[in-house]
Formats: sequence, C-alpha cells, structure tokens
Amino acid sequence: MVQFSTSEFRLTPHIDNLEVANSFAVTNAWAVPENVSVKSSVAHLAAYEGPSVNGKTSNDSNENKIKLLLYFTCLHNKMVVLANIVNGNFRYIMGATQAGAAGNLPVEKDLEVLVTAAEPDPACAQVAKKANGILACVSNSVASRTRAGIVLSAVCSQFSRGVFAIFGFYDKKSVNTITSFCGTLHVSFITPSFPTDGTHPFVIQMRPDLKGALLSLIEYYQWTKFAYLYDSDRGLSTLQAVLDSAAEKKWQVTAINVGNINNERKDETYRSLFQDLEVKKERRVILDCERDKVNDIVDQVITIGKHVKGYHYIIANLGFTDGDLSKIQFGGANVSGFQIVDYDDPLVSKFIQRWSTLEEKEYPGAHTSTIKYTSALTYDAVQVMTEAFRNLRKQRIEISRRGNAGDCLANPAVPWGHGVEIERALKQVQVEGLTGNIKFDQNGKRINFTINVMELKSTGPRKIGYWSEVDKMVVNPLDGPLGNESSGLENKTIIVTTILESPYVMMKKNHEMLEGNDRYEGYCVDLATEIAKHCGFKYKLTIVGDGKYGARDADTKIWNGMVGELVYGKADIAIAPLTITLVREEVIDFSKPFMSLGISIMIKKPQKSKPGVFSFLDPLAYEIWMCIVFAYIGVSVVLFLVSRFSPYEWHTEEFEDGRETQTNESTNEFGIFNSLWFSLGAFMQQGCDISPRSLSGRIVGGVWWFFTLIIISSYTANLAAFLTVERMVSPIESAEDLSKQTEIAYGTLDSGSTKEFFRRSKIAVFDKMWTYMKSAEPSVFVRTTAEGVARVRKSKGKYAYLLESTMNEYIEQRKPCDTMKVGGNLDSKGYGIATPKGSSLRTPVNLAVLKLSEQGVLDKLKNKWWYDKGECGAKDSGSKMTLNDAMRSKARLSITGSTGENGRVMTPEFPKAVHAVPYVSPGMGMNVSVTDFS
Repeated sequence: MVQFSTSEFRLTPHIDNLEVANSFAVTNAWAVPENVSVKSSVAHLAAYEGPSVNGKTSNDSNENKIKLLLYFTCLHNKMVVLANIVNGNFRYIMGATQAGAAGNLPVEKDLEVLVTAAEPDPACAQVAKKANGILACVSNSVASRTRAGIVLSAVCSQFSRGVFAIFGFYDKKSVNTITSFCGTLHVSFITPSFPTDGTHPFVIQMRPDLKGALLSLIEYYQWTKFAYLYDSDRGLSTLQAVLDSAAEKKWQVTAINVGNINNERKDETYRSLFQDLEVKKERRVILDCERDKVNDIVDQVITIGKHVKGYHYIIANLGFTDGDLSKIQFGGANVSGFQIVDYDDPLVSKFIQRWSTLEEKEYPGAHTSTIKYTSALTYDAVQVMTEAFRNLRKQRIEISRRGNAGDCLANPAVPWGHGVEIERALKQVQVEGLTGNIKFDQNGKRINFTINVMELKSTGPRKIGYWSEVDKMVVNPLDGPLGNESSGLENKTIIVTTILESPYVMMKKNHEMLEGNDRYEGYCVDLATEIAKHCGFKYKLTIVGDGKYGARDADTKIWNGMVGELVYGKADIAIAPLTITLVREEVIDFSKPFMSLGISIMIKKPQKSKPGVFSFLDPLAYEIWMCIVFAYIGVSVVLFLVSRFSPYEWHTEEFEDGRETQTNESTNEFGIFNSLWFSLGAFMQQGCDISPRSLSGRIVGGVWWFFTLIIISSYTANLAAFLTVERMVSPIESAEDLSKQTEIAYGTLDSGSTKEFFRRSKIAVFDKMWTYMKSAEPSVFVRTTAEGVARVRKSKGKYAYLLESTMNEYIEQRKPCDTMKVGGNLDSKGYGIATPKGSSLRTPVNLAVLKLSEQGVLDKLKNKWWYDKGECGAKDSGSKMTLNDAMRSKARLSITGSTGENGRVMTPEFPKAVHAVPYVSPGMGMNVSVTDFS
C-alpha cells in the first residue's frame, strides 16, 4: 500500500473556474505526477486551509476552513476533488467520467468529487477502498446570491465534462434543482441525504426512510402527547407522517422548527424553548435534527436541568452513537434513538479494524472505534457505484460518451441515451455494506433494511431491539426499556464515593502505613463491608473531591459533591450520610433508609448551676410556695376565728393564792399567735403543746394536716431528684426560640439537605429562619460539619448549628463534651445509599439494606460508633451528680436552715447517715465517687 502525503503533491491548475453570476472563484489544485501508477493504494488528502482571495485568507463568516480526509474507491486513472465554500456550507458531488482515450468501458472511467452540498458531517471523510490512479484536489471559493444557481452551475460543469453519474448531497433548497436536472438529462444522482417523498427518476437514495421506525417507537412507548423539534433543512416528510398519525390516533403534537435559529443566540433560544415546553408540561421530545444541532440542544437541556428523571428524548436520526451523549448519560432522563451502523456486524468490525491501524499522523481521525453514519452511507454509495459499473462491464454494455459530453443548458434539453442503463444497473445492485443490506426498489429507495433501536443506559448506548419493514418493531425483553440490566456484580470492583465525616468515615491513626480501604474506619466503612458481602462485589473507597454532599448550582444547574460524581459517572455508588431528598431523587436512585433522623439544634452546653442559698425552694415552683404561705395564714386565721366563736375552746383556770382557790375568767388558748404556731408545727410535721378542743377546730386542723401531708411528700420526692441532678439553664429550647431572637446566630452546612430544607420550607418559622440565615453578615453557613462544631464551641453560646440529629448526638458524646442537643427534631428523614439512575446495583443494595435492618446489624453498628466508643459517659449521664456532690448539696441546704427529721443541723450522726446510703454501682447510670467522711 502506498500512501501519498502532502509533500508528494504539487500545485497545478486542474479545472476551469466555475462561472456563476455575481460570484468570484479562485482555483488551486494539487496533482500527483502523472507517471505515478499505484495499485491497491489508499490516497490521502491532507488538511487544506482556505480558500484565499487576492492572496489573503478570507475571514468572511460565510467562508469556513475546509479540513477533508477522503478515501475513495477508484476504478482507474484519476480521482478529482473539488471543494466549494458556499455561505459556509459544504457540498459534495461525485461524477464518473471517461478517462481520455482509455477505452469505452465504464470501469475505465474516473471518479470525480465536487464539494457543493450542505451536510453537517463531511461524509466522504472515512471511505477507503482499493484504488488505481492519481489523486488531485481542487479548491474553489464561490459566493453567490442563489444557492440553486451555484448547484446548477456546478452540476452543469460536471455534466459538460461527460459524467456518467453524480454523487452528492442536497438540502431542502437544492433538492428540486438537482432531481429535476438529473431527471431531465438522465444522469443518475446517488445521495446519502434525507429521503424524499414521491418518485424521482434517476435518484438513488442511500439513506433509509426513518418514518416507519419512528412511528413504531412512539407507539411502543405509548406516547400520546409530545413535542417534535425538527430541522427544516432536512425536509418535512417525517414530520408530515407523524402529524398524519397524530390526527388518526388523536395524539397531541407540538411541532417546533429549530432549523432557522440564529447561531449567535441559539443557546438562549434553546433554553427559552425548553422552559416554555416545561410550562406546557411537555417532557417527551423528539429531536429530528442532525448531530451538531442535537449536541447544541443537549448542552442547553443539561444547563437548565431538563436531563433528569421524568424526561424522555428520542433522537430521530440514524446515528445515535454519533453525538456526544456522555453529558446526559447519568442525568436520569430516558434517551432513545436509532442506529444504522451495527458495530456487531463483521463487515463493520473489519472496516473499523483496518481504519484503526492507520497512522493518525498521516490520517487524522484514525484510531477511532466509530464511524459517522453519513460517512458509512458515503462508503456504501461508492461501493454501489463500483458494483453497478462492474455489472455493466460484465454485461458488456457500451455506454461511451466520447465526443458527446452534452450541454445541460441546451434548449430543448437533450438527455443522455445511456443514462437509463446506468440507472437500471444502480437500482439492481444488492450488496452488504456498512449500513447493512443495500437493496433498492424501482424508485431508487432503500428496501429490506434493518435499523437498530437504541437506548442510553448508565453504561452507555445499548441496543434494545430493531426495526425492519417486515418485522416492524422487535424489542428484546431483557434489553428493552422495561427490562432490568444484568447485575453481574460478582468479581466487579465498584467505585464507592464517600465523605470524611465522623463517625461515618474517618482516617485511621496509622493510615499513612496502610493502603486502600484499610486506611478508613467508621460506620459507613463497616456498612460498605456488609453491603459488599451480601451483594458479592469488590469495592474501592474514594473520598469526594470537593468535600460536599451534593447540591445543584442555581445558575449552571451542575451538581457537585457525591451526587455530582454519581450523575456524571465518576462513581458507581455512594455510601455516606447522604439524605434522601426529592431533588436528589430526580437524578439518582436511593435505597431504603439505613438510618432515620431529623434536623436538630446544637448549642454550646451551658455551665452547670450550683445550689444557691435558697436552693431548697427549687423542688417547688415559687407560685406553689406563695400559695402555701397564703394557705398557712388563712388556716391560722380561720382556726383563730373558729376558736373564738366555739364555746368549747373557752375554759376557766383555777389557781391557789395562799389558802384560797381563785377562779379566773374563761380563757382561749388559740389566740392569733398560738394559731400560727399550731399551723407551723403541723406543716413541719412536728408536735405542739396545744390542740383544738372544739369539733370545728379539730376539722380545720385535720384538713391542714392532710394538706401538709401531700405537700411534704411531694417536696421530699422532688428534693431527692434535685439533690442528684444539677440543672443547666439553656438559653433556647426550640426553633421558635431561635427565630424570635437575634442575639444567638444560627446556620447550616453550606451545601447539603439541611440548607435545602430551609430554602424550600413554607412553614412560617422555618421561612423566617431562612430569611435571617441567607442575609446574615458574616455568613452563618459553614463548609464542613467540623467547622460548624468548632464555631459552636468558640462562640461562647452565641452560635447555634443546625444539623442532622445523628451527628448531633455523636458530637455530644465526644470530648470536650461541651455541646448539647436542644429541642426536638425539626423534620423526619433518612440516610440512603445512592446509585446512578438505572444502575444494576440498586436492587441488590436495597435488598442488602433491608436484610441488615431485619438482622439488627444496623442498630449494632450505631451503638458501636455512637455510644460504645463515646467519651462522655452514657447518654444523659452528663447531668447526674456524684453521690459526694449530692451529700454536699444536702449539707448546704441544711446549713441554710432546712430541717431534717429532727430539725437538727449537721448532727454527729450525719456521717453515719452517709455510710448508711445503699451501695450504688456505676451500671445504674450514676457516676459514683467514694468519699470517706469518718
């Protein structure tokens, strides 16, 4: 095989300039020396950057740079490539012409290519075949007022040179000109462009008609309401077929032309278009566009977040794998389409293998494992022409045009006499190409073809079935959209993304000496081990790069954190304290919750209040004490009055005055002071020298005794608790307390579900808190939980941190034991294991979580990392006093005047009373401190 590089070409004029009204043309050519004869050669046309006008490179926006890489099947002698730039578009026309006096047989004719047709992808770029001949390249810069005039001039130029057939592309504006010209002059036109409706003689259409496959796919998905975005340059035949079916089946179709969108404002236009569709609840969209426009639309779909679960897109062209779908692959939206090039076909594999062996330096674009479907159609078109002329040679049909080149502008037009034979030969070709079985009907349209139906899975594009004219839609139930992806988890190494957050994932103290997963420890590390054990896969723990859980940027709509790594395919699963939320559920899948929790408030633990001089009053509220005082006074007054009015309370006293006995007047012992003394003695559970004699007085006294019995019993019970528990005065007790004040600042994690909860909440209290947080200066948001905890500890009680209750409880058990949780949870939610949308890991992981929950493994893991490894004692033990402190408190109360059983203070028997207290073990929840009082 001989390869021609750019150094082997020499500049030489090749053909005349095209004469087009109101246009200019500059012609340059490279030609291989005519004495070079090559067999089985592959000719290489290197990149040509141009064109130039008056010796200067044109910067006109309508003149783009050409970079062509052409490989063609050449029968004999020479191959010519003519490149025209027309309004920034490329056009290709191939003509088979006679090679001088080399004979009359068509196999001795040369193939010429005229670049005059607009096509998004230069389809001639990857065609390779055995060739004999000379390669030449000609570049022309043409500007014209009418595209049809340029096409007509270019085609006439080729026809006048004696072409046998023309290969090229057309668009909506040029199709009628080309088909009319070819039909009139009997020159066959082979094209990979979109199929046309009706009958066009001498037009061979390489591209299969997509209408039937598209309608079958719509019916398969049972769409009844959708939007149809189409490019008018591709024609309207497919749209018309969809609208006809819609009228028959009562579909609701919104048709939108995106072919004439201004390139300078296309991004803004696409965003506005999809936002309007969202208002109309249109989440099913058909994109009847070519690759470049599809890529532009997909970019804007991602930008505005319309690539998530709930959206479904059908790409209505034959190159599903040609576009860049990697960005939308992990978003969650369903994406379907069609593929004409079957990479499982041995012929395609052989072509790709040969293409990949070429030197990329000499053949830009080599070493790729794919081929654009337009390139494949071009390759097949050359193969069809080769086979047709080979068949004519075998039949020894004379089709010479020597001396009869013809004039396309003659009046009347004179058709070529042998054009019918060539058309018949082309239509009779039946070969296997890169696009499958190639066969034409009498109208020159493809028949008996097969189109693969594709869906975008989390693992990439995947064939779910096929469509053919005979079988119609055939879907493999295992690979279809309703089927499950094969799990195949055994012996797979799964990338597990997580975040450094105690106690879920922590670095071991000696992690520098360890490798891989052994460097980490924590709740989620143990959970990952259990999940992998149940699912049967190997895994690798990776720490999320930006240290965030995952939130979507309001401007760019791009996800960050662990959610972003799942969405954009950087990880297979996330095992971390990742909260299950609605916005996250739209782009990733969650397992059943492995831990339930809620948002809670963390504050700095206030200083413990020591018993004061009047601490003995604490067991009862001050209101009760006031009521007792008033009751005491009231009972004393009533007793005084009853004693005054009752005759039984009056008695006479006799005493001896010398030898005579004196009798005084009647007296009453229950004066006002004695009444007060009697009531006080009864209240203190002590005796008194006097007692009521009358029935009414005794009733009043009995009621008072019963009252004091209840009060003293209640006081004694509460006093025992106050002796063993130190009270802490918290400045806030709930979210309402936070929202009503501004002295204590409060905030959340800057990127997480807690912040999202307040941002979206419609509850008045939470909305008021969010308004404060987002406008607070300095910012109350923190980047990490560790930063938030540190801020609480350093704020001296002036900052409250809002976080998940599980983390709050864990930090409360860590030294220096100076934080605490106040109030109840603000909401109820759960942590879940996350996987990308449609991942095969979802089902086995979900079952594993349920099994671990039923076996109690999840509870054991929580106890292990929260309380068994706690540093502040058992839960709630921080508020308990030691026995020594309790006795000191009692002594302090006694010193201030409180009474014991006998009303004595610090009697000699007091140390004995201490030793008489029953033994209390640490296991009873009390921290015992032994002190010897003897």
